[in-house]
Amino acid sequence: MKTDDLPLDATPIAFTLNGRALEAAPGESILKAAQRAGVEIPHLCHKDGLRSPGNCRACVVDIEGERVLAPSCCRAPSAGMVVHSDNARASAAQKTVLELLLSDAPDTAALKFDSELAHWAEVAGAQPGRFPARAAAVHDNSHPAMAVNLDACIQCTRCIRACRETQGNDVLGLAFRGGHAQIVFDQNDPMGASTCVACGECVQACPTGAIAPANGAFAKPSQQQVDSVCPFCGVGCQLTYHVNDGKIEHVEGIAGPANEGRLCVKGRFGFDYAHSPERLTRPLIRRAGVPKDPHGELRRLTPEQVRERFREASWDEALDAAAEGFRQALATTPARGRQGPVAGFGSAKGTNEEAYLFQKLIRTAFDTHNVDHCTRLCHASSVAALMEGLGSAVVTNPLRDVQFADFVLLIGANPAQNHPVGATWIKNAVKQSGLKLVLADPRRTELARHSWKHLGFKSGTDVALLNALLHTIVFEGLTDPAYIEAHTLDFAQLKAHLVDFSPEAMAPVCGIDAATLREVARAYATAKNAMILWGMGISQHTHGTDNARCLIALALITGQIGRPGTGLHPLRGQNNVQGASDAGLIPMVLPDYQRVADGPAREKAERLWHLAPGTLRSEPGLTVVEIVDAAHRKEIRAMLIQGENPAMSDPDAAHAREALAGLDHLVVQDIFLTETASLADVVLPATAWPEKTGSVTNTDRCVQLGRKAVPAPGDARADAWITEQLARRLGLGWTYGVAADGSGTDDAAQGIGAVFEEMRALMPSIAGLSWSRLRREGAVTYPVADDADPGQPVVFTDGFPTPSGRASLVGAVLTPPAEQPDAEFPMVLITGRQLEHWHTGSMTRRSGVLDALEPSPVVSLHPETARRLGLWAGAQAQVRSRRGEVALPVRIDDGMPRETAFIPFAYAEAAANLLTNPALDPVGKIAELKYCAVDVRPVVAARDPARH
Repeated sequence: MKTDDLPLDATPIAFTLNGRALEAAPGESILKAAQRAGVEIPHLCHKDGLRSPGNCRACVVDIEGERVLAPSCCRAPSAGMVVHSDNARASAAQKTVLELLLSDAPDTAALKFDSELAHWAEVAGAQPGRFPARAAAVHDNSHPAMAVNLDACIQCTRCIRACRETQGNDVLGLAFRGGHAQIVFDQNDPMGASTCVACGECVQACPTGAIAPANGAFAKPSQQQVDSVCPFCGVGCQLTYHVNDGKIEHVEGIAGPANEGRLCVKGRFGFDYAHSPERLTRPLIRRAGVPKDPHGELRRLTPEQVRERFREASWDEALDAAAEGFRQALATTPARGRQGPVAGFGSAKGTNEEAYLFQKLIRTAFDTHNVDHCTRLCHASSVAALMEGLGSAVVTNPLRDVQFADFVLLIGANPAQNHPVGATWIKNAVKQSGLKLVLADPRRTELARHSWKHLGFKSGTDVALLNALLHTIVFEGLTDPAYIEAHTLDFAQLKAHLVDFSPEAMAPVCGIDAATLREVARAYATAKNAMILWGMGISQHTHGTDNARCLIALALITGQIGRPGTGLHPLRGQNNVQGASDAGLIPMVLPDYQRVADGPAREKAERLWHLAPGTLRSEPGLTVVEIVDAAHRKEIRAMLIQGENPAMSDPDAAHAREALAGLDHLVVQDIFLTETASLADVVLPATAWPEKTGSVTNTDRCVQLGRKAVPAPGDARADAWITEQLARRLGLGWTYGVAADGSGTDDAAQGIGAVFEEMRALMPSIAGLSWSRLRREGAVTYPVADDADPGQPVVFTDGFPTPSGRASLVGAVLTPPAEQPDAEFPMVLITGRQLEHWHTGSMTRRSGVLDALEPSPVVSLHPETARRLGLWAGAQAQVRSRRGEVALPVRIDDGMPRETAFIPFAYAEAAANLLTNPALDPVGKIAELKYCAVDVRPVVAARDPARH
């Protein structure tokens, strides 16, 4: 074996295995060294990525000079050691162990076609029946995603280690003693009744199928395996689709840069939405004279209702109708620029190439920058503050950098629900490296039990809390003066601004005592490496930009930026919200955040797009909420919406639905007839994520390739193809030749590869990432300057992309939420996502497993608040704001703040955004979705069953 095969920076240790001279890295196990040398040793409790306990004894080896055999998975060789894995003694022991295990689990191949026990038994010549079988175990089919068959369990404990040590969930354990020992969930509860979050890590770890997908997918090999990327949150986990007969049957995680094989319940079990019978398969045109009812029934339309409203059409007819409606809108309302009559909502659920083509279409076909997407409703204020302060809106460090941090401030985010695999890295760092985690959130969420401190501050008082931390650091002399001098502007103004924000003054405002505020500030400032993570609890406020300004200042005045384990990371919510923003789906910037007011940036785009000089307007377009308001005023007359669902996602949803219904022409591209699509004039059936090839960019700035795995149903077509066809009908003459079926090839001169190449020509951040390189490597983190650049996970190591090369420190004033509780609406409403559902639920609520786990909406209340209101778990509550009302069951949650309600926004039948406030942050133009005043009360007088 060559030393070149060893890990880098390792001093090799020479030893002998089966008469061969080998070398191992320090601490490397005999098993791993043997595997690298191509020597097979049976093993079952060992799995790459998990700690090896050596408890199954299938991997025992004979070490000369030692009395007992040693488990090779957890024994490291020493210099000169002589090891035998295949002599008579070792082979007999291995065979006996495997025969003992076969007596416990004789037919595992029936559950898992590639059972590792069956494989190693065959290799070793082990035979069942040598030892008496154990008593049959009761099967557990209580969970919709996974089946438990302890008849196949060999107690290797891989599932326990995967649950506890990898995912940090602490659900699985080994209970009872001796021959009665068994794997249990919580206190020997049925799996479906346990605290299991269905990440499926145990399924992926189990060698025998004792825990397996409930659909029996492990019982047979897959016909096709396709590597891709998860279509849900911004973590960007890589996975493999296992396909049979054109359908995905199961999913497994692979070693992507963001996940290292890990997945969550959505990534592992939420794939079947693509095969839903509700998929759109034919273009639809609204029947003449059928009105649009924005306040009608919000549940899914039945097939009969769909036929009443729409008729099927050919693609040519539907595309012609779509284009003609836009031409009429332009002809009847000739104003251009910011007040143009057409607008577009693109999607963060599609690819970078789709986003790029969409913004190009709106800008060039309709002569306007009225194009936006869901970033306006998630991190627009973060982007505004980062652009203002640092000259760039990207995250400074990847999420996995928490492993290098000594301190992490996690504020306004719930990664255990919204970025579950990201949360595992945080939990791992707390347990393995002693990370000090501070969770700052009005709700006490899952990560609170892993945190050093939980700052349960009053909703809407983020600036008070953060300014108190800044005050402490500045006036206790805990800043980094050298960093401030070399890399920042306006520190003196910030210091003067912070004089009045002492912890003692801010404690009554934010609800956190002054001593705790000072303790947290000192810990952050004095940590060797400190990192800040935040979510939409920071950004979705009318003071969201100020919130982010404070976080930026914290990092800058302490020099906690530009190194591994430091920096600023706004957790991106959707799978491609970073990439869609990078690609230009924002009304005030072109691709790569080049402002539309910048003449040279416009000229560069005009040259690349073969437009006449001066074609692109210099006025920024309207944002999401501004577009909806303009549509309500009849200033926007037509819209193209690709994969977005503003009828559910926009604040004051009733107002948004009225605006959409009032348009002269609405064209929607989607995979389902969503609440928005049901108001359309033309509906164009698109492809789901597993049905197309293209790139996406995750929260870490990592550009990753998604690959087509299955065919689209019926006549559904790829969004990029639809956009190109519309462009041609609107006179643009595009000739990319995008494949209608969503496929992609290595050819960078045509199809989706040609779109990517044009896109990168306009984007300095990915200038060095060619289509061929992306196809070859699958994942590259930008900025990437040239083909030899490996990509830069950490940025701003020596300055910032501003004219001065320095970052700006901007002070934030106390601004209360736009709407305060009063006598009529005395409580606060917070909205957000939940683990099993994503965004507006259009995909996850059509996944059998996900919808079975969380089938209906709930309002979460603190138990004391519920008692005061005369409510209990399961009781129907009416939640009412100044804009609307919903009725839904109560869920009791002692992690909730008192006098506060939480409603997830994935349920059309109780749409949280009917209640929310459309008031905007003046800078980021983001709505205050995280705070509004509501009244909560029982729907009807009822008796608590627990009391009667």
